[in-house]
Amino acid sequence: MLKFGMPTLIETETLDECAALCMALRLDFVELNMNLPQYQLGEIDVSYCKGLSDKYGIFYTIHLDENLNVGDFNPYIADGYKRTVAETVKLAKELDIPVLNMHLSKGVYFTLPDRKVYLFSEYKERYLQSMTQFRELCERSIGDSGVKICIENCDGYTDFQKEALGIFLSSPVFGLTFDIGHDHSCGGADEGFIVENKDHLFHMHMHDALGGKNHLALGTGEIDIMKYLAMARERNCRVVLETKTVSGLRRSVEWIRKHADI
Repeated sequence: MLKFGMPTLIETETLDECAALCMALRLDFVELNMNLPQYQLGEIDVSYCKGLSDKYGIFYTIHLDENLNVGDFNPYIADGYKRTVAETVKLAKELDIPVLNMHLSKGVYFTLPDRKVYLFSEYKERYLQSMTQFRELCERSIGDSGVKICIENCDGYTDFQKEALGIFLSSPVFGLTFDIGHDHSCGGADEGFIVENKDHLFHMHMHDALGGKNHLALGTGEIDIMKYLAMARERNCRVVLETKTVSGLRRSVEWIRKHADI
């Protein structure tokens, strides 16, 4: 049976509020967003989180900081991000968190008169070497715990990102997150890659979209949601109903209950 969850929302300032809403909506998990100050590693109390999990009958996933750039050419910056991931894996083990959701940075680009040049593409050998080192770090950190780091699509994978994903997906500790709204807004640029690698798909971010307008409540946009629910069922994904407001989340839950037979 599919597991549905909610993101952390600006309107729910505390984890207790998030967890209570999650239970009230009969969802299964909360995705803790590490961009927010209250979900930084130094702010998360393991015993408190466990207590709320038991109290409300939910579990957690984690959305790593969107600024994360483990391939940065500045080693001090890259090492800081790598340390963040390793310590978050440790937290995930303590809280029985199955998935860390991660964006794959495109890095800096130079705008030339006739084209845009990504530095990770221009110095691709160095970039891919750093991706291999990151994969090895994650393998050591995760071990046989079952934690997976799932890479989320955003606005169309570049060639160098696809090569990095090839490095990651050769390891059992990595997987894919399919964000259907982001994909819709970039003209379906990533769906082909996701489908080709669907054996590695474990996590989904589900929200509606209208053109480039994202994170809409399900049923209020133009995406064929049922198509992607079928994909989620086929892969037994965990699904985050990723709206940005409580009202949007409630509407998405109502849509799911009405149309998805859960």
